[in-house]
Amino acid sequence: MKHILDGIVVIDFTQVVAGPACTRLMAELGAEVIKVELAPNGDPSRQLPTLRDGHSAYYVQHNQGKKGICIDLRQSAGLEILKGLIKKADVLVEYFSPGAIGRLGLGWEVVRQLNPNLIMCSISAFGQDGPLRALPGFDYIAQAYAGATSMIGERDGLPAITGLALGDIGTAVTALAAINGALFWRERNAGQKDAGGQFIDISLLDYYFYCHEMNVQMASSGDVEPTRNGAQHNAVAPLGIFRAKQGFIVIVTLEHQWPKLCQAMERPDLLDDPRFRDNQARVAHVDELTRVIEGWMQAQPDMETALRRLEDARVPVAPVLTVREAMQHPHLLQRGTVRTFDHPALGQFQVPGNPLRYSQGLPPPPSKAPLLGEDNAAVLRDYLGLTDDKLADLERAGILVKD
Repeated sequence: MKHILDGIVVIDFTQVVAGPACTRLMAELGAEVIKVELAPNGDPSRQLPTLRDGHSAYYVQHNQGKKGICIDLRQSAGLEILKGLIKKADVLVEYFSPGAIGRLGLGWEVVRQLNPNLIMCSISAFGQDGPLRALPGFDYIAQAYAGATSMIGERDGLPAITGLALGDIGTAVTALAAINGALFWRERNAGQKDAGGQFIDISLLDYYFYCHEMNVQMASSGDVEPTRNGAQHNAVAPLGIFRAKQGFIVIVTLEHQWPKLCQAMERPDLLDDPRFRDNQARVAHVDELTRVIEGWMQAQPDMETALRRLEDARVPVAPVLTVREAMQHPHLLQRGTVRTFDHPALGQFQVPGNPLRYSQGLPPPPSKAPLLGEDNAAVLRDYLGLTDDKLADLERAGILVKD
């Protein structure tokens, strides 16, 4: 049985996180992903930690399951090789500043002439148009422009940054959805005029702004100015992080769940307390409510008892786990959410597994990521028919590079 993207050829002209994370998922859905790296050093993420003996676990995490070639595109012969691969591809994904790929001679107007059925996805910080388009940017830069950073941190303190690449990974999944939608559109309209390839513009800024669950509509109404509120939500209560006896507990309580929380704490009197009569009142008195909840937690024998009593009452609740604790949690291990790699230089280490689940299954998890230029010969033989002599000439000229 074929997998979802079996037979789809993807040229992965991306680097660092957002682009590689998108194409990694395409590889895990069965696509043939050819990662193109620029000579002489390749993807900058090869220099990011964890590093050991010249190998990067960061690079392995985001590039597993791909084939890898390394080309000097400053030489015309290198550019012609990449154009040849584009002619054979279904999808081209690039992650450079807007206009950069055009200056290389591979803009949309060029590649659509090479391959009218090509789907090209450009990922960038700010998008392909608009006043910010030419600025350099990464996850945290887009986060700040989206108004998201202003929502993180203590009420009267500095804004904070997140400790993980929420924008990069979310943008990667958004790009995956857009590409798969374009592939479906191409398939269902096959044979019709202008129904072949198309260009997709994905930005971190657009993704981050889309993540505003309620802040934008609240701000536009003029009634509330959304802002950071530390460990508590700014518009729903109780919803936040509470100090327990040996750690922290997250509680999310919507209106219909508030009585369940009161039941778990054996505090039915709170239901009649005017300070807590509805969500608006609880938000206005969130500091007092926090003291009530944390006082109850401190009175429990331990954090596990507090969690169990909340869970028994069907209150949405979770312990605040460290990364290591999450990696060791039996639920994540059983579902393959934590994936273990055995690498000849890096040793055994864990990375996040594929978050997608299908009843018909997926290809076996990939076991490696490509070394720099590892698949130069195999890819160029298979797709362009280059001979061993020609490949050797290209290596001597520095057009093809490998470790």
